[in-house]
Amino acid sequence: MVQLHRRAVDDLRFIRDTMERATLTTAISGWGLVACGLVALAAAALAHAAATPERHLLVWLAAATVALGVSVASSARKARRARAPFLSATVRKLVLATAPALLAGAALTAALAARQQHALLPPVWLLLYGAAVMAGGAHSVRPLPAMGAGFLALGGLALLAPPAWGDALLAAGFGGLHLAGGVWIARRHGG
Repeated sequence: MVQLHRRAVDDLRFIRDTMERATLTTAISGWGLVACGLVALAAAALAHAAATPERHLLVWLAAATVALGVSVASSARKARRARAPFLSATVRKLVLATAPALLAGAALTAALAARQQHALLPPVWLLLYGAAVMAGGAHSVRPLPAMGAGFLALGGLALLAPPAWGDALLAAGFGGLHLAGGVWIARRHGG
């Protein structure tokens, strides 16, 4: 009888773990990504018109802050609608997978800005965000790793392109890729 109970507990643990891993496929809000893409397109226009590199940086940092808030809020709302825990083990895995590259991006942003190397910010942001999205995508739906690869490609192009292309490449990545990936996720993965 004890053996049967132990096996039942193990089976339930397996089922719970499997279901928890499956909930991540719907944890990312596609409509939240669409909103992030719209924020990025607006930021690209505002940043391109900025009078100084410092103002340009402030526009993009403000956009990143707004996009992060929108993404978290929309994903939490999606989890509530699905009656799934927002802070599940799979979401924690997603955060832990993306955090190193995002923290590296923040550190490099501070260092490059302090050294007045603003032209290197677009490739750094695109490359490290792409790495973060690909790493997090290993714990999520298929469009995320594809988006990550797109960010990496744009980051590589930004390294080779004239600095004047920076805002256009940031708009293509943070705007276009978020819009495309967001619509895909929203339509195929419940919002």
